[in-house]
Amino acid sequence: MTFDWEYFWTALLAPNQSFLNGLALTILISIVAMALALVLGLVAALMGRSRFLPLRIIASLYVWIIRGTPLLVQLVILYTGFAAANIFRFEDLSIGFLIKGAVQAAIIGLMLNESAYISEIVRGGLESIEKGQTEAALSLGMTPLGAMRWIIVPQAIRVMVPPLGNSFNGLMKSTSILSIIGVAEMFQVGSTMASSTFKAFEIYIVVALYYLLLTTIWTIIQTAIENWLNTKAGLPKAESIWKRLFGMRSKRDRIAPKNPIAALEGAAA
Repeated sequence: MTFDWEYFWTALLAPNQSFLNGLALTILISIVAMALALVLGLVAALMGRSRFLPLRIIASLYVWIIRGTPLLVQLVILYTGFAAANIFRFEDLSIGFLIKGAVQAAIIGLMLNESAYISEIVRGGLESIEKGQTEAALSLGMTPLGAMRWIIVPQAIRVMVPPLGNSFNGLMKSTSILSIIGVAEMFQVGSTMASSTFKAFEIYIVVALYYLLLTTIWTIIQTAIENWLNTKAGLPKAESIWKRLFGMRSKRDRIAPKNPIAALEGAAA
């Protein structure tokens, strides 16, 4: 058995329509699930910071259960378990275009799983801002909501963007397990192609490279967002794309003193 280079390059550079459809579905599910997870994660984080004890308990239980169980198990329970127990069944939905039940379950499952992690990111971002800023805003006559909207959140967003971006990268890669509930995303299509052509090694390398392409594109976008936020805040730009992707340091990084005390002493001088 030899590696079929011709088939590999054809599959990589000129993928068939079925593979492109799987790629598009992977991207679509990732974006929609992340957008919904951001909303639900924000709600869970605010519930966790509430003065109302029952809300804090609900938020804590939600985060504990979701983060403490595997995504694969959650998807199977959501799509297969609920239907078997006659609790709920995901049916195909037509709203001008067809959304299959498995795709609905995939989006909801990813949303529920990711929102538990996002709630902790949001909570950490909000708590990273000194409480004195809220107190100062309130003393100036701002409402708690206004202080949160205009003072705390703008600063917290800059802190939250890097981990949120990493979460989205992880979510895109997690779509590869959606085949367990029959979603025809990129990995599932690749598996079908491998079974029919017996070119498993070639196909799975192609799939891996496309996942790498997706995560690399998002890393570039994420870095651009971080640099934009830092510029607006009057702070130095985030690390360069090359450093983030390949660990390459700029000339300034190479000549900077490794000892942080020496760096502070140099700045003071």
